[in-house]
Amino acid sequence: MGEGLRAVKAGEIAGRHFRYYDIVMTAFVVILLLSNVVGAEKRSVIDLPWLGAVPFGAGILFFPISYVIDDILTEVYGYARARRVIWVGFAALLFMGVMEWTVVHLPVAAGWTGQEAYERVFGVGWRIILASLCAFWAGDLLNSVVLAKMKIWTQGRWLWTRTIGSTIIGEGADSLIFYPLAFYGLADWPLQALLAVMASQFLLKVGWEVVLTPVTYAVVGFLKRREGVDVYDEGTDFTPFRAKV
Repeated sequence: MGEGLRAVKAGEIAGRHFRYYDIVMTAFVVILLLSNVVGAEKRSVIDLPWLGAVPFGAGILFFPISYVIDDILTEVYGYARARRVIWVGFAALLFMGVMEWTVVHLPVAAGWTGQEAYERVFGVGWRIILASLCAFWAGDLLNSVVLAKMKIWTQGRWLWTRTIGSTIIGEGADSLIFYPLAFYGLADWPLQALLAVMASQFLLKVGWEVVLTPVTYAVVGFLKRREGVDVYDEGTDFTPFRAKV
């Protein structure tokens, strides 16, 4: 434990203001929204040695960063503050879905020819909106709960085990919820392609977590030193149905 860093229970810092918490929250919400707008529906492919062409959803390139930030939030600030950020992200996703639907369905002015392209880009159906909300809420909360509990079990050691372990659970739930809810039964998403993308998404998401582990260590270390605490969720109420710290 670094100089000036003390281990505390989450309840001991309930009313404390942290210097970087708002910045981390903003980064989380921005990445969450952009990864759901840019690439959520596009099915792409990558040619890998020995495996050949592997399909994947284009959003995989950036969405897993939100899980890395969720790990950082829980590890540095505790489950309650991470849960609050997840609810903020949920509200932002919901508003984005309502805004997209409203703007797409506004009457088109005479002479404007961009409606078809606009609908293709922003005309997200109710299934994708619902799937995104459900998958995000369940996956991120599971990720945060698992990491917080593993931190207690490991007594704060072996950060990589809880970041990767929590990602396996959280991203697994995210993929299992999102793809069937969003695309099952659609003509351009046959079952074989759906299952292949689900599997590749999960593996790539966990792979991203592994690759970014050094970055996670660096950011967690920086924030803990600057904030001066190391939070443990002993005695924390892990209910997901509240946003209060």
